Amino acid sequence: MTSTTENTGIQQAGERGSHGRTTIADVVVEKIAGMAARDVLGVHALGSRTARSAGTMRERMPGAGSGKSVTRGVKVEVGELQAAIDLEIVVDYGVSITDVAGAVRENVISAVERMTGREVVEVDITVSDVKLPEEEDEEEERQRIQ
Repeated sequence: MTSTTENTGIQQAGERGSHGRTTIADVVVEKIAGMAARDVLGVHALGSRTARSAGTMRERMPGAGSGKSVTRGVKVEVGELQAAIDLEIVVDYGVSITDVAGAVRENVISAVERMTGREVVEVDITVSDVKLPEEEDEEEERQRIQ
């Protein structure tokens, strides 16, 4: 993939004869992909257990912002015309992991291509955990502690 700017996380694209240039930051694609992945039935969370725990601790700190990080478990490479996406997901127990991964891939590709105009060349998915029914969720635990 070709990048017009380096180390900024911002990609630019323009067409000949256009009236300007459109710039899309990597974080924009990360957020779109994260939201699209979370919308799939059977996805419990994004990111590893360690990353989710660390994120939960950061969210408890004053001034750290509100809500879960939409980009947790999402990494992207965005070029002028294409994007590649890596996702780390946690699935609910009992779902078909291959079906969930396929649905996530389709939803992410559709959302990113529709919203950014970039061709998604690959979506690599790592299933890092399965949420068992008896496991307490960090969100439930945080509510109980407060």
